[in-house]
Amino acid sequence: MEKFKKFLLENWKWIILFICVITFMFLIEDVMDSDIMVFDSKWYGFISLHLISDVITPIAKFITNFGSAYWLIGFSIFLLFIIKNRKIGISILLNLGISTITNYTLKQILQRPRPTEFRIIDESGYSLPSGHSMVSMAFYGYLIYLVYKNIKNKYIRISLITFLSILIVSIGISRIYLGVHYTSDVIAGFLVAIAYLIIYTNTIKNIIEEKE
Repeated sequence: MEKFKKFLLENWKWIILFICVITFMFLIEDVMDSDIMVFDSKWYGFISLHLISDVITPIAKFITNFGSAYWLIGFSIFLLFIIKNRKIGISILLNLGISTITNYTLKQILQRPRPTEFRIIDESGYSLPSGHSMVSMAFYGYLIYLVYKNIKNKYIRISLITFLSILIVSIGISRIYLGVHYTSDVIAGFLVAIAYLIIYTNTIKNIIEEKE
């Protein structure tokens, strides 16, 4: 039992990565067979019944902008200039670029059409995995990693991590709410981004932790 606990503690990140990849593969299989559509319809039905209103719609439109390419590129450039460790600033831009290219590649491979029934905003391109959800999880998830590693003040660290976590989930929900993604698109985006982040942070951590 002790050896098993030690194994889990030493390899928890890779276990999570494995779970994310396997879950993503099963999800893709269900999408290809159209088995997931009942699940997607139920979740959108829940959101449309309990959430959609003239008050929440402008809020959803506002929140979804924090996952847009224009905002993320602009924010990345801003962070590049204000962060003293230039390697960290560059790693944020690099992370955004890699996650965006990965999302685009997956969309071109899977080519799932977007939902059309309840569109609140116009959106082009393929649906799976959700670009806003995947890239936001990768981008803000990496910021959470940097906050956890570099901010010593406990209250500031917890506050920022909580805020960024809520923002990630809110962006994903906003995509379903606005009718431009299925629930499975958003879940797929989160799964791919988490697996990707584990690889990215482990690859780059020694570089950004080196003293300039």
